[in-house]
Amino acid sequence: MMELDKNAIINSDKWLNSSIDITVKNKIKELKANNIEEFNDAFYQSLSFGTGGLRGVMGIGTNRMNIYTVSMSTQGFANYVKQQNKAKELKVVISFDSRNNSKEFAKITAQVFAANGFKVFLFENIHPTPMLSFAVRELSCDCGVMITASHNPKEYNGYKAYWNDGGQLVFPHDENVIKEVNKITDIAQVKHQESMNNITILTDDFDEIFLNKIKSLSLASEGLDKYKDIKIAYTPLHGTGYKIVPKALKMFGFNDVNLVKEQAIPDGNFPTCVSPNPEERSALDMGLTLAKKIDADILLATDPDADREALSIKDNNNNWILLNGNQTATLLTYYLLLRKKELNQLKPNDYIIKTVVTSELLKKIADSFNVKCYDVLTGFKWIADKILEKEDKETYLGGGEESYGYLIGSYVRDKDSISTCCILAEMTAWAKQNGKTVYDILLDIYHKYGYYQESLLSIVRTGKSGAQQIKDMMSEFRNNPPKMIIGQKIVKINDFLLHISKDLLTNEQEVLSLPTSNVLQYFLEDGSKISIRPSGTEPKIKFYFGVKTLFNADDDFSNLHKQSEQKIEEIKKVLI
Repeated sequence: MMELDKNAIINSDKWLNSSIDITVKNKIKELKANNIEEFNDAFYQSLSFGTGGLRGVMGIGTNRMNIYTVSMSTQGFANYVKQQNKAKELKVVISFDSRNNSKEFAKITAQVFAANGFKVFLFENIHPTPMLSFAVRELSCDCGVMITASHNPKEYNGYKAYWNDGGQLVFPHDENVIKEVNKITDIAQVKHQESMNNITILTDDFDEIFLNKIKSLSLASEGLDKYKDIKIAYTPLHGTGYKIVPKALKMFGFNDVNLVKEQAIPDGNFPTCVSPNPEERSALDMGLTLAKKIDADILLATDPDADREALSIKDNNNNWILLNGNQTATLLTYYLLLRKKELNQLKPNDYIIKTVVTSELLKKIADSFNVKCYDVLTGFKWIADKILEKEDKETYLGGGEESYGYLIGSYVRDKDSISTCCILAEMTAWAKQNGKTVYDILLDIYHKYGYYQESLLSIVRTGKSGAQQIKDMMSEFRNNPPKMIIGQKIVKINDFLLHISKDLLTNEQEVLSLPTSNVLQYFLEDGSKISIRPSGTEPKIKFYFGVKTLFNADDDFSNLHKQSEQKIEEIKKVLI
């Protein structure tokens, strides 16, 4: 028989002895008496800020997203911001997505900040994460909050915290905010106002400021307008992109934008897809149906908070293929650097950024254009942090990560699917102007730099027991790594938790300078790369596989693809 968790009892008792609503107290007692497993999971810990901020299943409990955890987290966040910015008027901007309870959580967040003396800007309607990041900088705010659980299933919601640079919290702010949040043990400690005093509502008029910045990113070539009649299929997956993405595309000159009508309705229940994650092919089924019906040139998809973007294109046999995040990042990087070179806009201090688990092909492309490429840890907050570090010294052009997140230009400091959709559409028109398709451009890249293929495998382990299983798996990979994988020696191991890069052929070690992170990388003698890490926002352990093969003119792409897939599958069998 399952026993009550000690921490769960302690955390629930704090709530039962607090000033929370009596009906909630009764539900806690009922849960404790009738469902020990759910009770333990709801109270065994408090939600903490990870790589994406606060995120969890909605419901009652310290380990759940609800009005109490949101209010208490906001009070802790507000306390820390006040500590860091004494003797000045403080400002915060808040936005929210289409998820259930998002608007309520945003309003409560605004009221807590206002009660703490902040001047608050609150978006009137749902708006994407990149617009929140942009608004932090545009309105000179000290911090920002985006209520969203990104691409997670409908049961989830979240709270992304932003600093004054428009990026998500990084060290030491993230850890210090956690400390302040942990000091809030009773809802009575939260300052809250029922009124909307000192809260300014941001209307859709703010969209024009954002869109004008995006328009400045255009790299259109002379005469490109003649090729902007391409057909675009687009699905916002019931999220915040439903209005702003078509508007942005139209501003770029693309008028033939066809929405998946059933998924163009904001709805936190996501009724047409199991999970609103553009990384999952099933989420794009309706989009692909529309794309085939209208014979579109490209299919674009954004997740609920419109920070991630998926691209689907036709191959030379008119079959639709869904590109992975590395392939889309590759196309964006190549187009961005090539066009800037053609326009004589490349400068010696230009650079791009990728994460350590993203394809090495991006660095190879950057090297060919004599543009620097910086590696950062997984999580877009590290890309924003690197941009801040290099600000006024070097010029950020673009970058991204394998998980469908990209950023062009530095107006925003988080993933931005809106500008990405516009640049991908422009790239499609540019390819057409040159008598090619996007698929042709991708093959050109592979012929020039080699064929790179990556794959991601996520293993879900939920609840307290799942968290321990993930911890044990990482410990085993770290302490007992295999010596060989599919006949290939492991020649190097990077351990970002221990800050060690070890050459297994020479036994020499180097110190890794990136911040501490629970990430392991195995490098095989044939150039393959395997990265392993627990997710910072979800109950998952993630495996990133990457292999490289020379791609000659006579090679058959489909066979090469199958061979690479088979190799990755063989690697998976060894490790998992």
